[in-house]
Amino acid sequence: MGKVMIIGGHGKIALLLAPLLKAGGWEVSGVIRNAAQIDDVAAAGATPVVHDVVSSSADELAALMAGQDAVVWSAGAGGGSPERTYAVDRDAAIRSMDAAEEAGVGRYIMVSYLGARTDHGVPSGDSFFAYAEAKAAADAHLRGTALSWTILGPGALTQDEPTGTITTAPDPDRRNTSRANVALVAAAVLNRQDTVRRTIEFTDGDTPIEEALAP
Repeated sequence: MGKVMIIGGHGKIALLLAPLLKAGGWEVSGVIRNAAQIDDVAAAGATPVVHDVVSSSADELAALMAGQDAVVWSAGAGGGSPERTYAVDRDAAIRSMDAAEEAGVGRYIMVSYLGARTDHGVPSGDSFFAYAEAKAAADAHLRGTALSWTILGPGALTQDEPTGTITTAPDPDRRNTSRANVALVAAAVLNRQDTVRRTIEFTDGDTPIEEALAP
């Protein structure tokens, strides 16, 4: 399989994804900012890498990614100030894409959200506006790279158990997506060339993931 680096390695999705990737034969590393999270990341099966991606240049991130075959961006500001949201979800994410190209990584998986686009329609006064803007900019930048990218757009995230079944034709009234299913989808797309350069929006549903991911 090769080596894969999860940026945002202590996130809820990342901690579910790491053991799936390890079981699938990947050599997994998880990038975290806080050294207090080392044990959690290691317990999930990833090699902890303590590094602040937000304060890093693209060149520094490229050095960090050297030798990796794939990168999964699963980091996020998690709300808070718009400035922090733009710094993490837009600026650091974009630098990581440029770094991945510089490092020759090739495969890049972005965990975005259902409905992310430049014409997202979120009012400027809404607390979600900065996140919507940041993700739209990051996703647009990724589509313009030479990376073998896949953008995942899950619906509203829940802590529900994994079902292994999703729908890529989401019902507006049924938008929930378990983080465990997002992890299963991320693991699946890494091993599928037919998901390269595709944006895959999905929610929990009734179709087995491998079948639902077919173009």
